[in-house]
Formats: sequence, structure tokens, C-alpha cells
Amino acid sequence: MNELYKKNVRESLVSWFLEEKRDLPWRKTTDPYKIWVSEVMLQQTKVDTVIPYYERFIAKYPSPQSLANAEEGELLKEWEGLGYYSRARNLQSGVKEVVEHYNSVVPSNRKEISKLKGIGPYTAGAILSIAYGVPEHAVDGNVMRVLSRVLLIKEDIAKPKTKKIFEEAVMDLIDRENPSAFNQGLMELGAVICTPTKPKCLLCPLRENCSAFFEGVQDELPIKTIQKKSKTHKVKTVVIQNKDGHVLLEKRASKGLLANMWQFPMVELPTPNHTVEEIVEHDYGIEIEKGPLINEFKHVFSHLVWEMESFEAILKQEKELPNRCKWLTIAEINLQPMPVPMLKIWNAWKEREI
Repeated sequence: MNELYKKNVRESLVSWFLEEKRDLPWRKTTDPYKIWVSEVMLQQTKVDTVIPYYERFIAKYPSPQSLANAEEGELLKEWEGLGYYSRARNLQSGVKEVVEHYNSVVPSNRKEISKLKGIGPYTAGAILSIAYGVPEHAVDGNVMRVLSRVLLIKEDIAKPKTKKIFEEAVMDLIDRENPSAFNQGLMELGAVICTPTKPKCLLCPLRENCSAFFEGVQDELPIKTIQKKSKTHKVKTVVIQNKDGHVLLEKRASKGLLANMWQFPMVELPTPNHTVEEIVEHDYGIEIEKGPLINEFKHVFSHLVWEMESFEAILKQEKELPNRCKWLTIAEINLQPMPVPMLKIWNAWKEREI
């Protein structure tokens, strides 16, 4: 890339971003802690979904100290519905490190910030460039898509080693006077103009500098190998009520998928030769009478799919309830952090009971 080309790309992108950028709450601050929160929330989650969560989260935890001191259950309740709950735990762990080892000031260089829990190369670059104005690469899927088209990069973006190519390209192109606007401009362009399908090339500020546009191959880039199919698990969930009107919840394990979240008793299928009632009796130490269907739906995780059926049930006899389980009132359940599929079941059950 010659210097004139790079200059044109920088100027076109930065001026477009400064004029056309969306009005988003995290763009009204340069506080590295708040930028960090927004970047973590935006991983795997749409902007419109994140906005109300971000605003509530910052109102509740306005400083690193306030988040570092939060109870995990309270934190997970604030995160409820955003999914990928390990993000919240890693965020809090990283913020605790900042409070304890950096006097509550987020490090301003890549070496130190990259040591913090939950901060990878992209998040580090985003915080450094947006909050501190440091010219560092912040390469995510949007950035790779934009640059694969602009620079006609035909490497497979599904391969981890390919990211290095894009990081080097960003460092070669980046506007060292305004790295924040440059990096955010690449992200914004990928989000609203240079989209995965049907890119709006006629509205693109980089159209005159885009190799893919001139060759007519923008719809063919980026190149990405098809990921393996997600595993499908069939599960049945039962909302069990005792004679006092309390409902049974169990706490998931402290590690793994949806760690420490609360759920209704759940049975994974296939379970040959055993009914749901028999499995619940074996796994939970209670006898139940299964009632009508509440709802059925699919819940998609990044690596697996739950095909879910949920049922009402009433307690017939309690023998020896595991320590992970509790009988709770409706009001108490409303305060517990629950994953999205359980919230769907809970809300449907409450509507039936009204």
C-alpha cells in the first residue's frame, strides 16, 4: 500500500465516522472502565440489545470498585438475559485485578492490559485506542470483513493465524492522530454498511479504495470455512410446585455452561425405559405428578442447541432433596439469576397461573 492510498483510506473513514456514527451511550465517554464494560457486553450480542443493559449496569456499578465489590449472584442477575455469563465473571475478575494491583486505573499499554482476566487482543486494542488514544489494532469480525474486501484479502478468517494478517493491516493503515475514530469507524462500517450479505457499497466511504468493489467480488468475501454443526440435546424441564405454593429450583455447577445460574429440574434425553417422573425421583429425591405442557422451544448456544419441553408438576412426596436444590417463593425466584431458556419457561408458567 502506498502512502497516498493509506492517507485516503484514513481520511475517508474517519470523516465518515465522525459525521455518521450512531448515537450510542458508550460513545459519550472515554472512561476505560466503561469502554471495557461496553466491549464485553457487545461480544456475541446485538447493539440494540446491549444499550439498556449497559445503561443499567453502569448506573449500578459506576466505578471499578463498585463492580469489584459486587456479589456474584447480584452481578449475574444484572447480566440476566445477555447470555454468555462467563463474560460477566471474567469482567469482574479483571476489574478486581485493576482495583487490587493498579489502584483502580485500567492499564494504558497492551502488555499490562492483556494480562487482565477476560481481555483478549481485540478488547485490549479497543480500550487502548478508544479510551486512551493509543494507535493499537482492534480486530473483530466486522473489521476482518471490511478489510478483506477493501484490501482483497482472501485468507480464511476462520483460521486463528489469519487474524495476524488483519492486525498487521490495521497497524499499517491506522490513523495515528485519531486511532479511536479509525478503529470505531472500521467497526461501524462493518455493522451498518459493509454487512455480511448485500453490502451497501454505493453508500460506502471506502468504495473508491475498495478492491473487492472494483472486481465485483464483495459478496464472495470474506472467505470463511463452514463451522461444525452444533450438537443438539433434547431436554425436558419441570416446574414443580409443593403444597405451600413454593417452586423447586436447582443451582448449576460452579464451573461449565451457565455456571452458578438457577434452573428448574432438567432431564436430558434420550432416557430409554425411564419416564421423566422416574428420573426426577432418582436425580432429585422427590416424587412428582407431571402436569400439562408449559411451552416448547429451541435455545441456541454457540456450540450446542437445547430442544426444550417444559411441564408443570406437583410434588407428591419429598425424600432427600440434594443440597443444590431449594424450594422458593415466586418473589424469591424473581430475584435469582436465571438463564434465558429458564426465564422463558418461568414467564410462561406465571402467565398460566394468572
